[in-house]
Amino acid sequence: MNYRHAYHAGHFADVFKHIILVAVLESLFNKDKPLCYIDTHAGLGFYDLSKRESKKTKEYETGISKIIDNQTKKPAAIEQYLKIVRSMNQPQEIIQYPGSPGVARALLRPQDKMILTELQPNDYQTLKHNFEGDKQVAVHHLDGYQGLKAFVPPMPRRGLVLIDPPFEQTSEFEMILKNVTMALSRWAQGIYLIWYPVKNRPQINYFQHQFERKIKFPYLITELNLYPDDSPNQLNGSGMMIINPPWQLDKKIPAILKWLSQELDQEQRGNTKLIIKK
Repeated sequence: MNYRHAYHAGHFADVFKHIILVAVLESLFNKDKPLCYIDTHAGLGFYDLSKRESKKTKEYETGISKIIDNQTKKPAAIEQYLKIVRSMNQPQEIIQYPGSPGVARALLRPQDKMILTELQPNDYQTLKHNFEGDKQVAVHHLDGYQGLKAFVPPMPRRGLVLIDPPFEQTSEFEMILKNVTMALSRWAQGIYLIWYPVKNRPQINYFQHQFERKIKFPYLITELNLYPDDSPNQLNGSGMMIINPPWQLDKKIPAILKWLSQELDQEQRGNTKLIIKK
């Protein structure tokens, strides 16, 4: 496993993923009942954009750096996401950036819990250190899919899973479908968020076709693409598939997509998508 998210933290796909995560969590907070957040590929939890890895790629310049000081009116989920990032930094600078565990932890209430799994040994040690002493957070050195099998269904039984693999393996989409099908058989009421990169459109179309054929639960698919599908860029965009989406989430996403598209894709080269299956 060679992928290290420190090289990509804060890029436009991260921004999109984390804002959708905020929107889902805030929808669940409409009820006081406790929830469990599971992150199968947790990474470090927090990232330092001044470190060598981030400085080498400067991918954060395509994402968080473009919007951190934006003063225009924006959807509530984006406001909340930016509030989280700003709370970790001094005014007029962006050095600390939260990964998905950091974003989720900033929002969790005292009655909620979080389960994190990370396979890469060094990243696991950093992740464990970052949440050391936090009684609401459990950190495990495990393959993400093994973690999904081990911790689903969680206690409490209300909650969500973020599946955000590195897509180093050509079989990643097949592994996602296999393991999500298993998880749904154990925890049918869970909410599942699946992030994927937009690099190979035929492969994504095939995955979505297989997904529709096998997953008999409500879901939605949303994408933010900054470049056309035939662009030679390494990453043209990214998508999120959300199984059992919270009530009225589909009503919130169009405004999120519109704002992000305007601010991150100012040349309007890409596109956005929202597909709803009930």
